[in-house]
Amino acid sequence: MALRACGLIIFRRRLIPKVDNTAIEFLLLQASDGIHHWTPPKGHVEPGESDLETALRETQEEAGIEAGQLTIIEGFRRELTYVAREKPKIVIYWLAEVKDCDVEVRLSHEHQAYRWLGLEDACQLAQFEEMKAALQEGHQFLCSTAT
Repeated sequence: MALRACGLIIFRRRLIPKVDNTAIEFLLLQASDGIHHWTPPKGHVEPGESDLETALRETQEEAGIEAGQLTIIEGFRRELTYVAREKPKIVIYWLAEVKDCDVEVRLSHEHQAYRWLGLEDACQLAQFEEMKAALQEGHQFLCSTAT
């Protein structure tokens, strides 16, 4: 059976939406272990927890950003399926915008660094093709919808 995890692709907009799409920056966290890969906050679903509850809890635990500091973007949900540590894994992501561009990020012991990055730089840091595609799809979704 596949491991199930959920997370949020967190972003901020520095400038006016739709005027300059380079204003969208994604938050990526660098893992403390393994290959020190970069991903949005995510984690395993706990018993009795919904997928979205997991994503919000993990974001608070890993990045110190609480649910009240975020706006979940309706209409975007991506499911990534891949093999991690020789086991199948499913990760579900939603898009979430921080309400304050200067929100404080407080990392847990699971991560050693974070960065806010534009799409191109975020895709360069995200080593896995599935993650790059999710970032690109999220960016395209944001640029094509009036939010």
